[in-house]
Amino acid sequence: MLRKRLEEVGGAEDQRPSPSSLIWPLLLGERDCYQVMPAMEKPTTTAVDERGSNKGSSTHDRDQGVSDDTAHQISTDPWYQVAFVLTTGVNSAYVLGYSGSVMVPLGWVGGTVGLVLAAAISMYANALLARLHETGGKRHIRYRDLAGHIYGKKTYALTWTLQYVNLFMINTGFIILAGQALKAVYVLYRDDDILKLPYCIAIAGFVCAIFAFGIPYLSALRIWLGVSTVLSLIYIIVAFVLSFHDGVNAPPRDYSIPGDHTSKIFSTIGAGATLVFAYNTGMLPEIQATILPPVVKNMEKALWFQFTIGILPMYAVTFIGYWAYGSSTSSYLLNSANGPVWVKTLANVSAFFQTVVSLHIFASPMYEYLDTRFGSGVGGPFAFHNILFRVIVRGGYLTVNTFVAAFLPFLGDFMSLTGAISTFPLTFVLANHMYLKVKQNKLSTMQKGWHWLNVLGFGAFAVLAFIAGVRLIMVDSQTYHFFADL
Repeated sequence: MLRKRLEEVGGAEDQRPSPSSLIWPLLLGERDCYQVMPAMEKPTTTAVDERGSNKGSSTHDRDQGVSDDTAHQISTDPWYQVAFVLTTGVNSAYVLGYSGSVMVPLGWVGGTVGLVLAAAISMYANALLARLHETGGKRHIRYRDLAGHIYGKKTYALTWTLQYVNLFMINTGFIILAGQALKAVYVLYRDDDILKLPYCIAIAGFVCAIFAFGIPYLSALRIWLGVSTVLSLIYIIVAFVLSFHDGVNAPPRDYSIPGDHTSKIFSTIGAGATLVFAYNTGMLPEIQATILPPVVKNMEKALWFQFTIGILPMYAVTFIGYWAYGSSTSSYLLNSANGPVWVKTLANVSAFFQTVVSLHIFASPMYEYLDTRFGSGVGGPFAFHNILFRVIVRGGYLTVNTFVAAFLPFLGDFMSLTGAISTFPLTFVLANHMYLKVKQNKLSTMQKGWHWLNVLGFGAFAVLAFIAGVRLIMVDSQTYHFFADL
């Protein structure tokens, strides 16, 4: 036994990164160099029942083909770090667009009720999903693994497709946002129209790629989550103060909902999709995979933080922007605000860099798949060959993201279409049906009826929102050309 243990320790030491590969880990904490799970090593799991209690080991026949191998960290983060991950997502630079994309098409009453109601139903749906994390006596560290365990291989593949379409579109929107922030800085100092939006989007994609090369996995964000929070507060406070100043000094605003009857209907549906997009990540199991046990209880703490304290900055900037500018509010609030050049520069630069961090969060499931499926699994995350692998693979993924962002730079349309295609099915339809299927023997007839109402209602709204989102893109594509300089 002793000899075997020494051999194991010796083998582990052989896989430690070389001194030349320890530059990046200094930013992350020393333990990150050694706690990455090898790509082909399965985590040890303790069998639990649906409530997370020890129940003796059990496996499900349909677990076959649903892998727990991962090249990234799991079970390392306290609940408050996960709460900051969720809050970073909800207060990303996307919040600078909600005054125009949510409040303008819905108005004061519809927008206010919609924001509160969407928060409530999103909290409920995410809590349902969090409680399924240990279904069947094992941790399901990916959304597709959970769906595959409950339904089988076909739903595993469908969930994977929906999720990665969702995350690809979110990341495309982030690159558009970052490009808009750069363009906003440029026009503050130059009016020659030389630096166009597609060029700014290309620069944004390059910076996002550089960041992705150096941050190997979601748990490694640690200090960057604090930086992201500071950056978020900067552009939210600046947008709030400048909008308040403009609103106090401006003449009465027009708060009527613009457009004819048909466009109002489609805009309302699209705004509804944007509302659910605002609160949901589409990758809750992947985020929950990083949290320390007890995973359900700790995840619920993180969700309560997100949907109470975490959403307050978003509400503040959304309402103040609409109050200040009415129906003329821009889809990027800082473009509507007036103020000192240096203040607007600070806000836009903060929005740019916060977007880089946020994109990394939403790209992490794709990175995890690529690293686990195609990575070597040898050496630490900062070994030269692993860094080179990230440069090639993540660089290629972000190149495609950046091209699509420059090709169709219609941010509001991307938010609506993303909500329709994937946020509704993943967060509301699938979560309710999975909970119904797993807990069916414990639910009353009324409870079953409630979950079926959610499944059918959100499914129907997803279809309507998809039609509205496609229509918005078609209309904007006719108004603007591809690679437009908006």
